[in-house]
Amino acid sequence: MKHDFDVVVVGSGIAGQTAATSAAEAGLSVVLLEKTDALGGSSAMSGGSFAFCGTDEQAAEGIEDSAELFLEDMLEVGEHRNDRALLEAYLTHQQQTYRWLRSHGVVFREVESSSGHSARRSHNSAIKDVLAQLHQAFTKAGGHTGLNHQAVRLEQERTGRVTGVVTRTPDGEEALFSGRFGVVLATGGFTRGTELLKIFAPEQLAAIPYGGRGNTGDGLRMAWKLGAGMADVSSVSGTYGSHPDTGEESHELLLAYYMGAIVVNKNGRRFVDESQNYKFLGRVVLDQPDGLGFQIFDAKVRAKSHRGLPLKDIDALEDLGHVFTAETLDELAAVAGIDPACLVDTVSRYNAATAGEEPDEVGRASLCNGVGDLLPIDTAPYYAYPAKSLLTTTYCGVTIDRNGQVVDVDGDVIDGLYAIGEVTGGFHGAAYLPGTLLGKGAVFGRIVADRLAARLG
Repeated sequence: MKHDFDVVVVGSGIAGQTAATSAAEAGLSVVLLEKTDALGGSSAMSGGSFAFCGTDEQAAEGIEDSAELFLEDMLEVGEHRNDRALLEAYLTHQQQTYRWLRSHGVVFREVESSSGHSARRSHNSAIKDVLAQLHQAFTKAGGHTGLNHQAVRLEQERTGRVTGVVTRTPDGEEALFSGRFGVVLATGGFTRGTELLKIFAPEQLAAIPYGGRGNTGDGLRMAWKLGAGMADVSSVSGTYGSHPDTGEESHELLLAYYMGAIVVNKNGRRFVDESQNYKFLGRVVLDQPDGLGFQIFDAKVRAKSHRGLPLKDIDALEDLGHVFTAETLDELAAVAGIDPACLVDTVSRYNAATAGEEPDEVGRASLCNGVGDLLPIDTAPYYAYPAKSLLTTTYCGVTIDRNGQVVDVDGDVIDGLYAIGEVTGGFHGAAYLPGTLLGKGAVFGRIVADRLAARLG
């Protein structure tokens, strides 16, 4: 069966939903295809932060920021392996995207300080509400939605132009969705794609798999088959901070180490500068016994918990029984399964370092990215949160130009094929700056929709 549209968008996370809604509102006939039986993909499972600068929220709090500083931060975290043209496109369009989201009822609850940012610019949202609001606007604009449609093959003309996508439903039925102006891949990464992980990042098989149930790399495979280039595949890493029992029903991720905690292995020893990017921490924790690192903190850090706010919600983790607590460090070590003598010694040396009495053993000088003074761990009760690396995203994939068009291994555009969001590579480089994953999905979703809409004229 064949279905004709102006635009076919494959994947319903923030990238696909933004592109589909924007294109439909511009007057294009659009179908939004989703592999699973629920919309949202990995975006719906994320912490909900978007990285923007020059916003009303920043102005209200007197936060000084600039596009130049933002660019510098992205390049620094990406170890200058980013495609600068993509970063510049992001910065050119991020204000417009921010305003567009706001116009669709999106509320940013807090402007957070995150690893790698020189200014507070991670704008936290209730991401499920964001996705629902955008989909409601999409439907109102006449958009069509197809659940349980797995994209399995891209269709091309003899000229090489991509004209549509073949999908398969759970009962095996196939359908061709043709796109007069183009096909947009917003299919996410491959956190659940064991075969692709074996090829590109076998060490990450030791991390906890997360992300959308459909994230097995379908879009990447289809574009790769047409000769698409690849970027950043060597940089895949999980995020450190999730309990070993983390499941897909909740986004359990705690970054208490940016609030004042230290991280030790089960032997009670620190093994990394905790102020570094959580992707770097996600790599090094895999080398520790059982791939486990305990976040150790005291009552001062516990008081910073923010119920309902991802990454800072210690209350919710205590409700789940995932946080150990005791009145002394010896007792804490005993209940958590950590070497007691070593933990006491480690905390003692850390406290001495915070007082300037001796150098910090792992070279830590701040809470997060050069910001925040180190705090002694000296106020009972004491807490331990056991955590592993969580493979939330793969943030690598097919190469695109600044317009979101897929380019092949020789750098030539594959006509009619666009890619946005996590399925793309080149933007982040070595690691991603928090908030830029959802941010680039929304920004490039808008860029692609505007380019497709221009063809109506």
